[in-house]
Amino acid sequence: MSTDMMPFETSRAPINSLPYSQAIIAGDVLYTSGQVPVDPETGQLVPGGIEAQTERVLESIKAIVEDAGSTMARVVKMTVYLQDLEDFDRVNEIYARYFPESPPARTTVGANLRESRLVEMDAVALMSG
Repeated sequence: MSTDMMPFETSRAPINSLPYSQAIIAGDVLYTSGQVPVDPETGQLVPGGIEAQTERVLESIKAIVEDAGSTMARVVKMTVYLQDLEDFDRVNEIYARYFPESPPARTTVGANLRESRLVEMDAVALMSG
């Protein structure tokens, strides 16, 4: 791997054994992999429906971004994958709490997610000011 590109991992977000990095820092940009609604302490899918799963996913993204040395205010792009697009408004209510001012660019798509996952998200954040 190039010296200007390195994997990044934090225990405050789910870590798995699949062949991909939790995040990559490339130059001054952090790219997260898709974050799923899994409790990083138990490794289990969080119960409670779309609201609880959205909160867990955003907390994982926040943990990665902050532990890498950036902030949620420096997130420039998000992608949201929803099992059911009918959950769009409920996801937006929670999402808005994490980006109260100048929310990042975003794409939301319907997706056939694994197991009982209702939402998955990934982020791109700037590392330096």
